Amino acid sequence: MSSGEDSAVEGMVTLQERVVNLINQLNMPLIEVSLVLSKHIAGLSRSLDEHIRATGQEFPETVTHPWDIELADQGDTGFSFELEKIFNIIDEDRMDILATLIRVTLVEIDASVAEGLLALRPWEALSRQQLSKAKGPGQLFSPLEIPEEW
Repeated sequence: MSSGEDSAVEGMVTLQERVVNLINQLNMPLIEVSLVLSKHIAGLSRSLDEHIRATGQEFPETVTHPWDIELADQGDTGFSFELEKIFNIIDEDRMDILATLIRVTLVEIDASVAEGLLALRPWEALSRQQLSKAKGPGQLFSPLEIPEEW
């Protein structure tokens, strides 16, 4: 690996460690982590799309699209909820802390837009996988479950 690749990998490890530590420290609910990730990924994706339109450069689908997940068999869950209620319950301050940590770390490690997206895609897949298993609104507020090997 070149020193540029080494520093990119080290930067991604730094981001991963910081996000894991913060999510665990704040005991962040699945829905809050998912909303923060969604907002960051949407912003980075818009920037990458503009870059692609301007340059014609191509990027792998692992960067440009959400990763496939295995959806839990939902059957008829029978639950519904009002989004307004969820948005009244979420902790905006906690979400701002995570959003700031991600943004500041991406700047600090000098990650490109593509590197930023690639760093956040596994988190997106993890949260989407857990969201697909939610059988009721209460599960949206359960802490994000981070695998041991993460």
